[in-house]
Amino acid sequence: MEHRHLGRSGLKVSAIAYGNWITHGDQIAEDQARSCVRAALDAGITTFDTADVYARGAAEEILGKALAGTRRESLEIFTKVYWPTGTGQNDRGLSRKHIMESIHASLRRLHTDYVDLYQAHRYDYETPLEETMRAFDDLVRQGKALYIGVSEWNATQIADALRIAEEMGLDRIVSNQPQFSLLWRVIEPEVLPLCQREGIGQIVWSPLAQGVLTGKYHPGQPAPPGSRATVPSGSSFVKGFMGDDVLERVEKLGELAAQAGLSPARLALAWVLAKPGISAAIVGATKPEQVVENASAAGIELDVSLIAAVEELMGPVSVRDPALTLSPPTRP
Repeated sequence: MEHRHLGRSGLKVSAIAYGNWITHGDQIAEDQARSCVRAALDAGITTFDTADVYARGAAEEILGKALAGTRRESLEIFTKVYWPTGTGQNDRGLSRKHIMESIHASLRRLHTDYVDLYQAHRYDYETPLEETMRAFDDLVRQGKALYIGVSEWNATQIADALRIAEEMGLDRIVSNQPQFSLLWRVIEPEVLPLCQREGIGQIVWSPLAQGVLTGKYHPGQPAPPGSRATVPSGSSFVKGFMGDDVLERVEKLGELAAQAGLSPARLALAWVLAKPGISAAIVGATKPEQVVENASAAGIELDVSLIAAVEELMGPVSVRDPALTLSPPTRP
């Protein structure tokens, strides 16, 4: 397994990270989840990403149990805060109250004293950014979070966080977790250049476009039973990628992959990891063999001519679907 620095920080992460959004506590049973985590560890994956909101906390709980017995110092455990975790007015967002209460709940569920990276799951338009950054800084000083990151923040929001950290003498964010794949490249114009200048690493989610880039879906055909497109919690995120025009390009991508001696998934992951500024690609799985295949994409070096052919085929335009962004609306 290849390991990379998370941005300019001293923390090293596995190039392929294991994430349990939708799968643990929802799409697969706990024993199957444990098998997938064991396969990830056996494949050399050391970085595990989750969030307090996944399966209403069950995903963190299952991951904590699955990692029990593994040397804590050999793991990088990431989680997130922002989305509602209860019915109260303060059970959401990035207020100091919610951040402090959420980290303690996450640590209990994960059965650990600290997380390696604590991430703002979205930007909070209702809380002063200074309050959020101070709360995160306090967690770092307390040793409950070793590093701080964000997820799906735009370039302006990231720049504001960096400015406030500089002005207030607070811990800087070291990472951003955006959606990024051959079908979703919206971070390339602004977010990636800013983050590369500032030393912020990208831990990208959905590098296989919710499984579409594996080639399992075909134009004019129903989704395979049990696939993410058939699961209520995941189907809304897949539908923007399910048009026949997209699936036809994905089939041609499979032909390019075969010519290179790769599976479509390995080619798609290798393309993501070849992009400057990418520290890790998060993959989910419902079967151990999927974990093994995805992990094998780490370290693959693609020929420049193959990269050019892939990008010419897939094009630079992202699929646009509001359900895929998960971004909260700006307040008036």
